[in-house]
Amino acid sequence: MYRSFFPRDMLAEMDRLQRDMQQAFDLSPTIRGYGSNGFPALNVGATPQALEIFAFAPGVDPATLEINLERGLMTIAGERKSLLPDAQAKAAVHINERFEGAFRRVLTLPDDADPEAVEARLRDGVLRITVRRRASAQPRRIAVL
Repeated sequence: MYRSFFPRDMLAEMDRLQRDMQQAFDLSPTIRGYGSNGFPALNVGATPQALEIFAFAPGVDPATLEINLERGLMTIAGERKSLLPDAQAKAAVHINERFEGAFRRVLTLPDDADPEAVEARLRDGVLRITVRRRASAQPRRIAVL
């Protein structure tokens, strides 16, 4: 009788539910971004001269993208339209795993990021944002006299 009400392994389902809940509340908007499962997926790296942010957003129209930088917070927002037929077409959709709709990702940038030196390019579904570091934060060699 137990199996008829719970066709799956209940302990495995509880473990999955616990992991999902932990990920949902593990939101830390830092240079490392939010936890996984966000859209677009982000890769963030740094060199001594700049921060490099890669947002993987295939199918996003560049006109819908909005990148804002205010008080050390970078916001990447936009929208990805659906490619499925609309309800008027009376087509059946059997599987829909692709994210569609509005999205927003927020990153906290380090203090040495220069808000006046930001470049963004979208090519082949990859948004590349380069944030230069302030010149005063650059490593420099001091001559000994």
